[in-house]
Amino acid sequence: MRTNAFMSMLLFGLLFSGSLLAQTDNVSPARKQAIDSLALEKVRDLSKYISIIGNKKTQYSEATRVMDRVEELFAPQSDIGVSALGKKEVTYYKVRKYLEHLMALNYDHVNIKWYNIHYISDLERQPDGKYVGVVTIYQRFEGESEGGLKYKDTTKKDITIYVERKHTQIQGKLVEFWDVLLGDIRVTETSA
Repeated sequence: MRTNAFMSMLLFGLLFSGSLLAQTDNVSPARKQAIDSLALEKVRDLSKYISIIGNKKTQYSEATRVMDRVEELFAPQSDIGVSALGKKEVTYYKVRKYLEHLMALNYDHVNIKWYNIHYISDLERQPDGKYVGVVTIYQRFEGESEGGLKYKDTTKKDITIYVERKHTQIQGKLVEFWDVLLGDIRVTETSA
């Protein structure tokens, strides 16, 4: 009985918010704030997942499970840029290939931290009804091998954020909701 009451309240909330969204194509300031929070939460989740995958102590099965989770955060066909000090070119990988590349790095100890995460552009409505924005992050990468190989860099990256309306069925009723997906991650600067 308690589960049914909870489902009914959840359904009412989703239907209510969905009907409000259906009345307007504009995103209200309160809704925009909620979307911004969700986008930043997904970026922070990605940061956490990258640290887990890059950690050489992570079991292969756990890293694979986390890779699957990371892929769910991204829009299809998204690319992630990789740079290095002394190289002018940036190499772009599809999300899964990037994660596999990260896991296969030839360091015994890897430390990856993201910081200074913030929006650099507001969400802008596109002709197809989606909203697009950009979040900037700084990534500090440190790798060290037992043989004495050490590498450190700081990379500034821009992450494209896509926000779109989606539909799902709950108890036979069509419900609209806003979803946030990450897009391409572009390297804009690499320094020591």
